[in-house]
Amino acid sequence: MGVALDPRLFAAISAARAAQLASRTLKRGGGSTIPGVVARRVDPQVLNKLSRRLPLGSAAITGTNGKTTTTHMVGKILQAAGLRAVNNSTGANLVTGVTAALVGDASLSGRPSSEMGLFEVDEASVPRVAAEARLKILAVLNLFRDQLDRYGELAYTGKVIASAFADLPRDGAVVLNADDPLVASLGGSATNPIFYGVDAPDLDTGRLQHVADSKGCPVCGTPLQYDAVYMGHVGVYRCPRGDFARPEPAYRASRVRLEGARGSSFVLATPKGEREARTALPGLYNVYNALAAAAIAGEAGVGPDDVVRGLGEFGGAFGRVERIRAGDREAFLLLIKNPVGFNEILRTFITDEAAKNVLIAINDNDADGRDVSWLWDVDFEMLADAQAENATAAAPFTVSGLRAGDMAVRLKYADLPVGPVIPDRKEAIKTALEATPPGETLYVLPTYTAMLEIRKALADTGYTHQFWED
Repeated sequence: MGVALDPRLFAAISAARAAQLASRTLKRGGGSTIPGVVARRVDPQVLNKLSRRLPLGSAAITGTNGKTTTTHMVGKILQAAGLRAVNNSTGANLVTGVTAALVGDASLSGRPSSEMGLFEVDEASVPRVAAEARLKILAVLNLFRDQLDRYGELAYTGKVIASAFADLPRDGAVVLNADDPLVASLGGSATNPIFYGVDAPDLDTGRLQHVADSKGCPVCGTPLQYDAVYMGHVGVYRCPRGDFARPEPAYRASRVRLEGARGSSFVLATPKGEREARTALPGLYNVYNALAAAAIAGEAGVGPDDVVRGLGEFGGAFGRVERIRAGDREAFLLLIKNPVGFNEILRTFITDEAAKNVLIAINDNDADGRDVSWLWDVDFEMLADAQAENATAAAPFTVSGLRAGDMAVRLKYADLPVGPVIPDRKEAIKTALEATPPGETLYVLPTYTAMLEIRKALADTGYTHQFWED
């Protein structure tokens, strides 16, 4: 039996389609948010109505780092399993972006073309999305210090996210990173917490970095004791007073092998068995993203064979870890947004002797965070130490963005060479590519809005496509 036509919903979808067409025609963007804004003004219940028509419900993914990449990974896994999912693939992760994605997936009558919703959601927007959308799975990846001028302290952000758990159905799953103490502690507020974690003692860094955030027991505040530290405050921990400890993961990555820019492999353990898994994305942080994707897909009913096949076929999300061929050179885009993420990018890529050509672009627009003092928490000194150890001379860094001057000063204090300081992002990527020898790679480390600007410049030059054409 068909669904009766809802005149208000029909009007909302029609108006949203017109707004998207106008946005793209006038080159005001990809139309990834404005359709949601328009649709919600015409029918405030549009998200609720459309999400409830998805046969398999929806999954939402939140956290400080890795939302977009993990969401795309889950999408690839679902595709491998023969399931069609609608997602806000461009990273428009507020309630308007989620609404726009569902509007774009539906017919004018409101019939979805997909079976499941798959959405990355900004931490502060989780309660609103959970209240309106029919979520069956809510995943929390990590909580690092990120844009404190927008969100405040991490404990508060955790409470905001946990307040959404009550809107999930009783059989709904809350997927949590067991290795992040604050995230793991949210399991006490969930009816059905599902944990994932890494078991790789050989990757222990041996100490907490000074940028580690959640160092205290979330129950009593006593400093946690770590058996292994993987990045920031993420690792294997316990409270010495016995008030809290790392939960046992239902999804686990062991025998992790990091293979530099070629990616990583690991043994994936799930409630349905173990499989050898591989991801083309490099770094331990992407092993965590892959593990989270496996847990989300597993809780959605996907078997481990489809999980590992989907992970193996995934090549990256735009701008996050994206290689773009630029004539006889290559631009390698690596999104940065906070100290822990920046440190892992530096550790994984820039300490390598092959990373000779580097462009860093720092903006301070609302989407980036206005406060850029976090740059002083990034361990740029590790690069100087690595260069001294390898006896290699560093090529000067090209610096761009609205806060190019701040970035240049930070590099100078780390005794790293600063090359051209070019605030204009389009001119910076052009200059940096021209300075990159043929056959070599330019490593581009931008904040979010700088990434969009640089990627647009590359698309305008014909080196890649616009982001909404994915």
